[in-house]
Amino acid sequence: QVQLVESGGGLVQAGGSLRLSCASATIIFRLNSMAWYRPAPGKQRELVAGVRPGGSTNYAGSVKGRCTISREKGQNRLYLEMSSLKPEDTAVYYCNARADTATWYGDLGSWGQGTQVTVSS
Repeated sequence: QVQLVESGGGLVQAGGSLRLSCASATIIFRLNSMAWYRPAPGKQRELVAGVRPGGSTNYAGSVKGRCTISREKGQNRLYLEMSSLKPEDTAVYYCNARADTATWYGDLGSWGQGTQVTVSS
């Protein structure tokens, strides 16, 4: 059963922007650590950006300054604002919900089916 649904991916030119969205009818985002992941060489998936219930955030070094993760207050929605996109950002981006104190590492929690982001040079 799919509990997280991503949207907002697409094809964009290098330097462009996208906003990814994640929604759920069954998972309460404000009670969980929420994050965006993408596949990486030698890894199943790597953390792109995560937000804890208290609001603290973590970003991969490769996207820091170019991406912003946020939860919409009062709504069960998670966003990833991406700007200055590069061809190396091309990937399927997955929404993830895990326990509030869980490590960002590992294939934990619930996952969506992903949304494709393609950045052309």
